[in-house]
Amino acid sequence: MALVALRNVTKTYPSPERNAEAIVAVDDVTLDIEAGDVYGIIGYSGAGKSTLVRLVNALEPATSGSIIVDGTEITAIPERQLRGIRLRIGMIFQQFNLFNSKTVWKNVAYPLTVAGRPKAEIAARVDELLEFVGLTDKARSYPDQLSGGQKQRVGIARALATSPQLLLADEATSALDPETTQEVLALLKRVNREFGITMIVITHEMDVIQSIATKVAVMDGGRVVENGDVFEVFSNPQNPSSQRFVSTVVKGIPSPAELAVLRERHEGRIVTISFRDGDASQAAVFVELAAAGLEFELVFGGINDIQGRAFGHLTLAIRGSDAAIDAALAQIAARVDVTEVA
Repeated sequence: MALVALRNVTKTYPSPERNAEAIVAVDDVTLDIEAGDVYGIIGYSGAGKSTLVRLVNALEPATSGSIIVDGTEITAIPERQLRGIRLRIGMIFQQFNLFNSKTVWKNVAYPLTVAGRPKAEIAARVDELLEFVGLTDKARSYPDQLSGGQKQRVGIARALATSPQLLLADEATSALDPETTQEVLALLKRVNREFGITMIVITHEMDVIQSIATKVAVMDGGRVVENGDVFEVFSNPQNPSSQRFVSTVVKGIPSPAELAVLRERHEGRIVTISFRDGDASQAAVFVELAAAGLEFELVFGGINDIQGRAFGHLTLAIRGSDAAIDAALAQIAARVDVTEVA
């Protein structure tokens, strides 16, 4: 059974305009998030991804559909029961949401204090978590004395305080610089690996999905337009929205404008060869071209790594006789995808 199961979930809001149709923020979403997943949900602003997270932790009620968290249907239970469920769900925010008047130690302790845990248990847990996130020396500091990355580490420690089964990260790295983003993502990987905590990561940045997620759902207009294994979605996106996101981190076949530049700079026939893990290697393709007596150079593209699996698109300018090029490409096309773009 999935740790989180959504079935035909819809969330609508009344329109601010009189007699206008309701605003559909989440539209008939069905997803299964298995225990141990790092499930990325990506979409542009207004796609409905943050609303979806608020439905999962019951901060807002769904208009229709079913949401099951750890075997409990949460769409129709009283607030008293929801409070217990929320203790098993940690939340990390884009803007950290720390108490500026409390020290780092007290910020991390806050959920445990609210939950009425014994003081000795709180002290031991807070000290353990500050060591885990590397902020033991900042225990008595206040949020205004911390960098953005340190604030987010406090946010992660606080989210882990009640030992949740599920961690929700809503644009958790959007306010951080690229280097700090990678540090925070590495910490979240440790959380998943060492504690076995399932995560839902909301983002509009495809490189975040590439770095941390095992599965991904692409949202557009409130709907999930594509979902599945991250490698499959990255290496072969089917929906136009998915293709736009993937293009931000993966160079595919050159666009007409890029192709025009390549034609000006390079002689020969321009061919894109697409590789996926398990296909022929780059080396085998290059050996084939060299054996045919052809000259070639890499002019566009690259190879990407998704959790140890490689894929990518290499665009080559190939020089030689047409007959030799045709014969070599026919041999290569039997093992990998070949697209002649010029």
